Amino acid sequence: MTIPFLKIRSKPGQKGLVTTPQQREKLTVWVVEDFPYIFDQILQWLSRRQLLLLIGSLLLLFIPLITARPPIWQQGLLALIVLLLGRVIIQMEEDKPNRKTSEYLHLLLVLLSVFTSLRYFYYRTRYTLNFEGWLNIVFCLLLYGAEFYAIATLFLAYFQTLKIKERQAVSLENIPQEEWFRVDIYIPTYNEDIEIVRKTTLGAVAIDYPADKKSVYVLDDGRKYPERREKLRQMCEELGCELLTRNNNDHAKAGNINTAFHNTKGDLVLILDCDHIPAKRLLKETVGFFFNPKVSFVQTPHWFYNPDPFERNLLTEGRIPVGNELFYKVLQKGNDFWNAAFFCGSAAVIRKKHVLEIGGIATETVTEDCHTAFRLHSLGYESVYYDKIMVAGLAPEKFSAYIGQQVRWARGMAQILRLENPLFNRKVRLSLPQRLCYTSATAHFFFGFPRLMYAIAPTLFLLFGINSVKGLGFETLCYALPHVILSMQTNHIPYKHVRFSFWNEIFEFALSFQAGIVTLLALINPKLGSFNVTDKGMNVTKRSFDFDSVKYLVLVTVVATAALLTVPLWLWLRPEDSQAVIVNVFWSIFNLILLMAACLVAFEQPQLRRSHRMPRKLKAVIHTPHHSWRGETVNISESGVQILLNTRPNIPDEIRVELEGDYGHKCLVRGRVMREVAMGEQVRLYVDFINLTRTQQDDLVLVIYSDVNEWYSQRRSETDHPLESLKFIATSIRRVFREFRPAKETKVRQKIQTAVQLYWDYWKNYSVSATITEIGTHDLRLELDGRQISNLDIMQDTKPIVSLLVTQESNNLKDISFLAKVQTIEPVDSGSVNSIAIELSFPQSMEEQQQLKIRQLLYSLD
Repeated sequence: MTIPFLKIRSKPGQKGLVTTPQQREKLTVWVVEDFPYIFDQILQWLSRRQLLLLIGSLLLLFIPLITARPPIWQQGLLALIVLLLGRVIIQMEEDKPNRKTSEYLHLLLVLLSVFTSLRYFYYRTRYTLNFEGWLNIVFCLLLYGAEFYAIATLFLAYFQTLKIKERQAVSLENIPQEEWFRVDIYIPTYNEDIEIVRKTTLGAVAIDYPADKKSVYVLDDGRKYPERREKLRQMCEELGCELLTRNNNDHAKAGNINTAFHNTKGDLVLILDCDHIPAKRLLKETVGFFFNPKVSFVQTPHWFYNPDPFERNLLTEGRIPVGNELFYKVLQKGNDFWNAAFFCGSAAVIRKKHVLEIGGIATETVTEDCHTAFRLHSLGYESVYYDKIMVAGLAPEKFSAYIGQQVRWARGMAQILRLENPLFNRKVRLSLPQRLCYTSATAHFFFGFPRLMYAIAPTLFLLFGINSVKGLGFETLCYALPHVILSMQTNHIPYKHVRFSFWNEIFEFALSFQAGIVTLLALINPKLGSFNVTDKGMNVTKRSFDFDSVKYLVLVTVVATAALLTVPLWLWLRPEDSQAVIVNVFWSIFNLILLMAACLVAFEQPQLRRSHRMPRKLKAVIHTPHHSWRGETVNISESGVQILLNTRPNIPDEIRVELEGDYGHKCLVRGRVMREVAMGEQVRLYVDFINLTRTQQDDLVLVIYSDVNEWYSQRRSETDHPLESLKFIATSIRRVFREFRPAKETKVRQKIQTAVQLYWDYWKNYSVSATITEIGTHDLRLELDGRQISNLDIMQDTKPIVSLLVTQESNNLKDISFLAKVQTIEPVDSGSVNSIAIELSFPQSMEEQQQLKIRQLLYSLD
């Protein structure tokens, strides 16, 4: 068997060097099929001890390759070859992105990346540590420690994603219903708005599961809010669930759930944060896993239907994956392969018996969910991660609230690392893969100080001559760039749809000071800090800059900018350090792009909509008294909807809208058509819901959030492109200062031809015949012969209130009269020089008296 010759060439108009598709296909077959087969045939005859000896020998052979220091031109050539090889492997995966190919090519890139990273780290350790002067020593060791942390967490993440586990639901159809588990649904709440809790409770009650095997409980911990608690009690009675309370608030959410364990009788417990509205089939798609008696909990993704501060304030318009997608779409599935998926506190079903064996939900840390999973895994129990979005939650709207949430997670994970020591704790029965997964998760939130060191290292050199890297220059780049770029290429395969290049760095910069402080304090004293409830459901009504949340980051940005002003002096006074200056300048510019974007996350952008719209495709029917039009929603919220129709309807500005969920739940609401936009043969209607009753609001919530087969974020088609991603970040400054302009309303009225008599006090004893050509609930348009009006200029100047009479012959009902105010008078381009059009509006002061008559008229017209 021969290895295909890797002929690299460039095509006209194509960027970069690539192999031909045919060559890449042959190479892919060899790497994914032939090469592993050869190794299987050879290694099957070796014992485990012999296999370990072989691996050890191969590692020893690699040591000279890692420690060699060739001339700079050879190292540069090696760097180029390695990067081109990484690019070829990426192209191979993109040509044939099936699961097996992706896994093998990802493993190959992991090995290549580990080799280049170890080579770089050896070079840093052996040749670039600066021990000349105590300032150099301090900052050299700090930067070196930051890089060691980065490489260690990179290798741990590689391990987590070596194998991604995809699960299918365990069907309950073949299991007799009497054998199904009894499930209690817990909705813990403290001080959140009643309307937020109501929507989640509605969804919980509507979950498709036998009524005799499902109970819904609202766990209220808000003893300090007696009026709110009474409203909660009334809500529970109305919706058919039970309110559970306790006489203390010990251990916050964890204590609330532990108290409920002893007051309910279910075998399983579904835990929902009070803003996590569940999908109808949540239980039927998760309970089946528990027929394996070793399974302790089933976790599903957390998903938010509103934009978080990074999306909203940087105006990404949904083009960039949100932060939690990296965890829920990749890392959790990698953890699941090693039986190390984490319990995340909500959107999870747990086996109560197993949790009670460990004394209930863990209370020693503020991330009680992950800590609980750690203890369950320590007893040898199993976990399941089912990657289907089954809840729709609320992300924190304000940056300060988002920081509070992330800081709590950082503190809690640091507490677990400090208290449990997952990697070396001999008291727990964890496998080595589980230990590595928990170590990776708990160490992740220590990114604060390392991230700041990357920002200040080039600034210290340019401003004060503090050299954190001895001999920094082009040789260092030849070692560093393969390490950095190849790690990006390696992560591209598992993360290409969920993490775009450089956005993770923005996230870490934005939280660096707060995360750095709380993780350090948690290591010193793990008992510091308390559970804080994340504020949800807030509205940002105007632009503002949350300076307090990023004041230290702003200072770092200003100092980094000032450092660039010293470059001419360096090149003039110290030309011998030009390589170090050039490298630090580009490093500083790169940092500044990310730092400015991180600071702009605190520039709160206003929310123009009353509620958050989401792209959902639902069946929609537009109803008027005489006609109906079928269409499909483009997006929808609790306050309005955008509907796509295949024909242009003749409708008034107020209509009835019928919406149907994925499993048939319906709601019928009134709506006002704000705009109508033609798109070829299709039309988009922009509708605001009006005068919704309590029942209609509840039905609408169930259609939007509960009656869901698959949420639109379940699958992403967008793919990461590093240069495009960096360009999008760099242009964030221009975007965030863009003026918001609410969409203009356009008149949508029913087109008719109805005769009417026009009366004006100025005319005393006569009227004018006219024709209503367009009418809505708030205004109408008349057309008439202008020669009938002798004082047209007076009418145009005074804009009087006039009377209109529609006779029985015109509307099939009794005579209808009403008042309207003249707005504009203009000529009509109808072929007659004397035709005019009068725009009239119905006076708001008479709206209550006239609305019934106006609707009667509208309903009578066909």
